[in-house]
Amino acid sequence: MNEWWRGGVIYQIYPRSFADSNNDGVGDLNGIASRVGYLKDLGVDGLWLSPVFKSPMKDFGYDVSDYTAIDPLFGDIEDFDALLATAHEAGLKLTIDQVYSHTSDQHEWFRESRSSKNNPKADWYVWADAKADGGPPNNWISLFGGQAWSWDTRRRQYYMHNFLSEQPDLNFHNSDVCKAVLEVAKFWLDRGIDGFRLDVANFYFCDRQLRDNPPKREEGGFPRPYWHQRHLYDRSQPENLEFMEEFRRLVDQYGDQMTVAEIGSDSYIERSIEYTEPGRLHTAYNFYLLENGPLSASLVRHALESWTSKTAWPSWSFSNHDVVRARTRWGGEEASDAFANLLLGMLMCLRGTIFLYQGDELGLPQADVPFDRLQDPEGIRFWPDSLGRDGCRTPIPWRQDAKNAGFSETEPWLPVDPRHHAFAVDKQKADPSSTLNKARSFIAFRKRHNALRHGDMTFVDADEPALMFRRTLENERLLCIFNLSEDKIEIPLPGECQDLNYSLGGSIEGATATLPPFGGLVLLEE
Repeated sequence: MNEWWRGGVIYQIYPRSFADSNNDGVGDLNGIASRVGYLKDLGVDGLWLSPVFKSPMKDFGYDVSDYTAIDPLFGDIEDFDALLATAHEAGLKLTIDQVYSHTSDQHEWFRESRSSKNNPKADWYVWADAKADGGPPNNWISLFGGQAWSWDTRRRQYYMHNFLSEQPDLNFHNSDVCKAVLEVAKFWLDRGIDGFRLDVANFYFCDRQLRDNPPKREEGGFPRPYWHQRHLYDRSQPENLEFMEEFRRLVDQYGDQMTVAEIGSDSYIERSIEYTEPGRLHTAYNFYLLENGPLSASLVRHALESWTSKTAWPSWSFSNHDVVRARTRWGGEEASDAFANLLLGMLMCLRGTIFLYQGDELGLPQADVPFDRLQDPEGIRFWPDSLGRDGCRTPIPWRQDAKNAGFSETEPWLPVDPRHHAFAVDKQKADPSSTLNKARSFIAFRKRHNALRHGDMTFVDADEPALMFRRTLENERLLCIFNLSEDKIEIPLPGECQDLNYSLGGSIEGATATLPPFGGLVLLEE
């Protein structure tokens, strides 16, 4: 096995907003296929495709009603096969998002399960009787607000849902559910996909006894009810790890496929390591660098140094479809192109597998989506305190001067932020100094240097705002230095170094490195 994913760069595609081939305002599989050349030129190793499966779209594909059917919004199974073939012809791997923790309430499994208490799938979901006073069986809370339980009038019981009420949780304590999920995975493996991204992978099992979560005793207010609890019983159960091992055994039968877990936990790094120890999943990414801030050298250093396992392999990302884009989240509304370039340059030097969210290679800021155009149920529920996830999900701008920035001739499902026209692909392709062209150079640089893809990582003490670390593999020693401030800084070097021209504007003279605002260097230590 060549373990293509280890140290590679995987590009996340949010299909609704990537490329619209039929001008209905929503991106689709054929649109993605038409842009495979763009992705190959970018230099990434593989693609992660967010859900394209049949769904009522209450949570935009993360509420699956048929795991083995493509939603007509995106095309059909033949279109999927064609995209897979096109990606493979271009030398790109294709991994798909699988949402096993829960289904849509329109899934045939749930339709049968809710029909009675004694049907063949009666125990396929988490059902419980009401308390004596008619209330829900325990105090669990949904991430999207309110109780994690909804009353079903047919069964006269409550069913559990960690997310929307339209997303009932499967009961993985039932072995038939585990078998059915493995059959779904086998269906896609047999079609030739290269791996899975497992949505909320530590949420599959809940406590059999449905015990109450204890309160989280910390000072200060919490922005949402969910964070008032210590989630001891509604996620991250020991049985979950056993299923991950069973899932891995299935995937290993097919060769060099990858499994990556999305981990949601108060213990970001520790839980990710737990899920990626040998025999479990290949890697995991967590929300440490997706939710915390402000950006500082100590933040990045703490995240990377917290990954203490010598056997589990990490993954890192600065943006995805659930959080404010990194340029805006860490740099503010006025963040410069230099700041966006710094983020990309720094990300491509980290140890682990790198996930690059669509549009970050363009340096896109978070889009402004007016309230009357919001689509995200989370954003609508918590508005105006949270604008939700729509601002990071708006369409990719392909052509600066075209209608809807070349995404579609029809009004898109989410509006194109007028500011995003200036970040369009066609404009950036023509500019050698653009963020897009820097992203290409950073990815190519990572591919050329095995120390960045596979080497060890040790931090070198430096005062804020300087971040300095070494990447070493065999005889190659690279010193990576980044300036996380808007002021020029000078840093003494630990020894003789050769500048490898990493395109972030830094320079060396004698034993001193000079870094412009948000500049950086990668040096070969002699």
